[in-house]
Amino acid sequence: MFNFLKKKNKSVVEEEKKVVETTDYTDVLQIAEYFKNETGVTFDNQISILTNKAITFCRQREIYSFSKLLKIVDEDAVIKQELIDYLTTNETFFYREFRQISELVELVKSYGQAVEILCAPSATGEEPYSIAIALLEAGILPSKIKIVGIDINSEALQKAREAIYKERNVRNLTDEIKAKYFDRKGDLYALKNSVKSHVIFRLENLFDPSFVKIGKFDFIFSRNMFIYFDAPTKIKAKNILESMRKNSEQNIFFGHADQL
Repeated sequence: MFNFLKKKNKSVVEEEKKVVETTDYTDVLQIAEYFKNETGVTFDNQISILTNKAITFCRQREIYSFSKLLKIVDEDAVIKQELIDYLTTNETFFYREFRQISELVELVKSYGQAVEILCAPSATGEEPYSIAIALLEAGILPSKIKIVGIDINSEALQKAREAIYKERNVRNLTDEIKAKYFDRKGDLYALKNSVKSHVIFRLENLFDPSFVKIGKFDFIFSRNMFIYFDAPTKIKAKNILESMRKNSEQNIFFGHADQL
């Protein structure tokens, strides 16, 4: 009758096991190395940020060690994508570094034929949509515009496809452009299909061997991605992007913050 005193409740035992396992949030460098190998993104100067985010990610899913996390992401593609989404940031806005977009517009106007443009990364869609708007505003025929936006963050791509933005995202646009290409919904701006139809979004990893199969492009935008890479990874990424140009003489549009 006193058997309950001799045996611990199963839930208590499991909880004690979890408490022991929480002590293994120590070597975050293994997470940093894994993430770099998979995506090229380095956290060399943000180890404390990586530690906090990785611990939060694990605790939310009752994963009680970094080594266990690595084992899980190696076997579970869904959790792996969730980790990539959680550790990558995607804050941008329309008409960012617009001078380069203006340069592209002039090149396309002199091109005289349909163009295919790659945006890598595309984040939540502001850049590829900005290019589409600028080309339409310049009088480029809609049938001549095809833009492919790629990113490793699936949540960002979902937002890009929905194309509903806050005021801060459209702050660089004139009232005329906002009225022409967006439907106002309270404090939000929903992009019209007349722009969305020109952009295709794809979940892609630049460093995956299959990436180059998406084809070659007349123009390539890769702005503010290289800031997350170390020197060898920047060289590797640059070589991959250069191999995807239809014209080997055409320069790639890199961001002003990208140091090559």
